[in-house]
Amino acid sequence: MSDHVEKLEQKLAQANAGLESVQAAVAAAERQMNAFSASVMSRDGSVEATVGAQGELAGLRFLDGKYRTMSASQLADAVLDAVQEARSHHARAVRDLFEPLTRPSALMPELPGMEIDWDRIVGPAADALPGEPGVRSANDRLRDEIDEDDDTSDRASRRR
Repeated sequence: MSDHVEKLEQKLAQANAGLESVQAAVAAAERQMNAFSASVMSRDGSVEATVGAQGELAGLRFLDGKYRTMSASQLADAVLDAVQEARSHHARAVRDLFEPLTRPSALMPELPGMEIDWDRIVGPAADALPGEPGVRSANDRLRDEIDEDDDTSDRASRRR
C-alpha cells in the first residue's frame, strides 16, 4: 500500500510542477504582451500605423507628405493597409507567445495543452494568421464569394 501512495504522491508532485510551469509561462507571456507595440508602414510608404498591447490603434502617422497628393480613397486604402498589417503583426505575436501552451506538457504528456480561442483573443486579426493551414482572411473569403457569384451569374446567363 505504501508503494501505491508514493506513486500517487509522485504523480501529484509532477502535476503540481506542470501546473506551476504553465502558470509561469502564462505570466511571462502576459508580461511580454503588455509591453508589446508594433509599427507598420503601408505598402506605398505613405502611412505608419502603431498598435498596442491589445491590438488597438495607438498611433497613426502620415509620412513624407505623400498624403497631400493622394486621393481620399488612396489615403483611406493606405491607412487601412497599415492598420490591418499592424494588427496582423499583433495577432502573430500573440500566437507565437501562447501557441506553445497548446501543446501537451513535457512533464505529463497525458495532459493535453490548453485550448485557445484565437478569435476571442485577437478578434478579426485571427483571420490573417499566417502559417495556419487553411486560414484565410475575411477579404479572401469575400473575393471568393464575389467570384462564385460571378461564376454563377455567368452560368445562368449562358443557359438563357
